[in-house]
Amino acid sequence: MQIPFHAVRRFFIKRTIQKLGNRGFVMMNVEFRDGKNIEIGDYCFINKYTLLDGRGGKLTIGNNVDIAQEVNIWTLSHDPHDDYHSVWGKEVIIEDYVWIASRATIMPGIRIGRGAVVAAGSIVTKDVPAMAIVAGSPAKIVGERKSNLKYRLDWQPWFK
Repeated sequence: MQIPFHAVRRFFIKRTIQKLGNRGFVMMNVEFRDGKNIEIGDYCFINKYTLLDGRGGKLTIGNNVDIAQEVNIWTLSHDPHDDYHSVWGKEVIIEDYVWIASRATIMPGIRIGRGAVVAAGSIVTKDVPAMAIVAGSPAKIVGERKSNLKYRLDWQPWFK
């Protein structure tokens, strides 16, 4: 959406997707595909040029999730083994306190566990356990997050 005023943009987003939680902030130029299957929790931050796809199944984003710019989250893809290039879809679940860094891609059928971190440019093709730090293409576990996750992503005072 390319609406420059946060309050007006939020008004239209709430009518475009299934749920936009309390104090969630969605920047300009976020693309929603089939918003009726997209839920965004409380205190989330969705950065510019992010693509959120709900065409192949439900996309659920938990609370306090930080999604950096140019992230693609897909619920629909093509079957590379099908003679007719058919599509298949599966839900994607992103649990609370997940941080997805710039230009990461999340493929259909993925669950990213609570507090996990997806490094910039990673392509996630398998589920990510809670508190894991993953990086690469395909994304692999490279570390573990050591935080009690007590923060709340309340960005609104900065962008009013």
